[in-house]
This record gives sequence, C-alpha cells and structure tokens, in this order.
Amino acid sequence: MASKETVVLAYSGGLDTSCILVWLIEQGYKVIGFLADVGQNEDFEVAREKGLRLGAEKMYIEDCKKEFVEEFIWPAVQANAKYEDRYLMGTALARPCIARKLIEVAKKENATYISHGATGKGNDQVRFEIACYALFPTIKVIAPWRMENFLSRFAGRNDLLQYAAEKNIPVSATKSKSWSMDANLMHISFEGGELENPAIAADSDMYMMTVSPEKAPDKADHISIEFKGGFPVKVKTHDGRVLEESLQLFVYLNEIAGKHGIGRIDIVENRFIGMKSRGCYETPAGTVLQEAHIDLELLTMDREVLKLKQYLKREFETQVYNGMWYSPECEYTRACIALSQNVVDGTVHLKLYKGGVYVMSRESPRSLYNQDLVSMEVEGDHNAADATGFIRLNALRSREFQRVKRS
Repeated sequence: MASKETVVLAYSGGLDTSCILVWLIEQGYKVIGFLADVGQNEDFEVAREKGLRLGAEKMYIEDCKKEFVEEFIWPAVQANAKYEDRYLMGTALARPCIARKLIEVAKKENATYISHGATGKGNDQVRFEIACYALFPTIKVIAPWRMENFLSRFAGRNDLLQYAAEKNIPVSATKSKSWSMDANLMHISFEGGELENPAIAADSDMYMMTVSPEKAPDKADHISIEFKGGFPVKVKTHDGRVLEESLQLFVYLNEIAGKHGIGRIDIVENRFIGMKSRGCYETPAGTVLQEAHIDLELLTMDREVLKLKQYLKREFETQVYNGMWYSPECEYTRACIALSQNVVDGTVHLKLYKGGVYVMSRESPRSLYNQDLVSMEVEGDHNAADATGFIRLNALRSREFQRVKRS
C-alpha cells in the first residue's frame, strides 16, 4: 500500500466507525470523515470535533434531509413499500442517499478508497458498495468487517468496546446495552446484542421516537393529509396549522405519530445475503403516510392498474432492500410507479390513537367512487338484470373444473 492513500470513511460517530477511524490511521491511511445528516438526532458539531480529535484529516458534515425525503422517502410512499409486508425500509432508503453524497466527497478529495462500518453479515455492506460502484466504478472499498487483519483483532462488539477504552475513544454503547442503532429522519432501527435472541422481548425503554402505546395520550388527535400525484403536499395538523414544506410536514408527522405510539415493530426478516435477522424498528411518520396513501389509491386508481402497481411494489421493495436503487430495473420500476400515481390526488382524514392509525374519511377530485352507481337506494346507471349473465359466465370455469373432477 502506498503511504498515506486517502480513504473517505462513512462515519456515524458510534462505536464501530469511531474505532474503524482510529484503526485505519494505524494502517497508514489518510482518513477523511464523512457524516450525512439524514435527520438523526445528533449534535453534528460534537461529531465533527470527535472525528478530528480521533485523527481525521477533515470532517464533512452534509445536510441530506430534504433530498432524503423528496428523492427517496416520497417514492417509497408512492409505492406503499413495505419489505415482507412489515418493514418500511428506513435504513435501506437512506443508504443510496448517503452513498451518493459519500461519492461526491470521494471525488472532490481524489480519494482512492471509501470505507464503512457495515458488518460482513448484514445488508448495508451490499447497499453501500453496490451504490458506490454504480456511481463511481473505479472506487476501491475498505470493508474492515470482512478483512482478516481486522477480524483477527476484533471478534465482535465487545472487542471494539475494549479497544475504545484502550484508545480513549468516547462511545455510548456498553456491554449491557450493546445493540446497534441506526437513526434517520424516517426511522430508528435496533439490532444485535441482546436483541439477537428473538425469544427475548425488547426493552420498551429502548425506543426513542415513539412512546409505548400504553403510555400514549387517552385523547385522540385528528389530522388531514393531502396528496398530489401520490406525494404528500399538505398536512392540516391537530391544532389547525397547515404545513406544506416537505421536510416540515414529515417532521411534524414523526412528532404527532410518535406521541401516540405509532410505528413500532419487532420482526424477524430475511436478509439479502441469506440469513434471518431480528430487528426492532420505529417508523412513525412512514406508518401514517402509508395508511393514508393506500386508502387514497383505492379511491382513485382503476382496479386493474392497481393490480399491476402492486406487482411493481413487490419488485421495488426487493430492489431497494437489496441495495439496487441505482440499477436499471429500479429506475424503471420507480418510473412506472410514478406514472400510476397521476390520479392519486386528494385528502385523507385520520385519527391517531394509542398505536393506531384510523382512516375516518377521504375525498378526491379524481375519485372513481360513484355514489349513485353503488347506492342501494337508487338504480343509477346500472341494470341489475345484467348481473345474471355476468355471474353465469364467471361460473363457467368452475363448472367445467368440477365436471371433469367428478368424471
């Protein structure tokens, strides 16, 4: 290795990347720290000072919140994306946003390498590296948790804690609470440590964005969300304010949903690399937005278009979860989903109460709901006698199947 080659480290300020920063310097690299502000509740100036104090040549702190919401979260809202019908993918959506900015810094600094603290067993190593290779094909990657000389020294997080103590690296993790936490504007995830045993209940005090539903207010709050082209464009708050700026309304939805204990899940999921893992997530705003958006789609989208869109949704979920945001298939899928959203305009009125999101009513200028047609009080533009032939024709396949089965 040439002396003092430059590596840009995706730095979080936590246990893993703080130790990796010091370890990279020990290996002879010139380290530049990069920290993306994707909405995590953190003192970024403290993180900057910590990175410099640990030996980073420079620290980049990049505000990515607005682009994270508008370019990554909003397409997921349009898709109703929920991996394996449970996980709203807050981490998976943040990774391509962070990777894009990481590569911008690497190019600016003429770096030979980028590095990250993702483990050799997880999804994030795949997400970061595929995104980085797509955006900067000649970049090289240092992945310590896959390197023999790193693994021979650090078998796991307890070894990192000991190393941090030896090197005077300040960290918040402890051996008694050694789970890994990833926070951003959309969610906080918890995994590892004592959470690795799926038979053990997670500590309710672990959660940070949401209160326990049992401790949520006894009085419900009512809000309204307006969508245009499947994007949230306006929120009428519980106290009568109107929010239209994307970041502002998303932050509000996190606060009001978190107040009511909305968005907690504790799941086992299938990682891309083939193993199952246990994760605990809290995604308050994302949970509220998805409930509202699904309801509005059912009001405004044609049934057969909706079926096709639901197929695309499944593809999109897998593409995003597996780190394929910048792939041709994911770009194509996003474009198709966006086209389906041209009719998804309207407002959904919600009640938030003790962990639940309840749709109270909805309205849309593009509504396909025809009250006269569906009403049992008036005939409307429908001849009930037409149903006789419709039913007989639709019974034909089943009749023939049962005829052959009996023979």
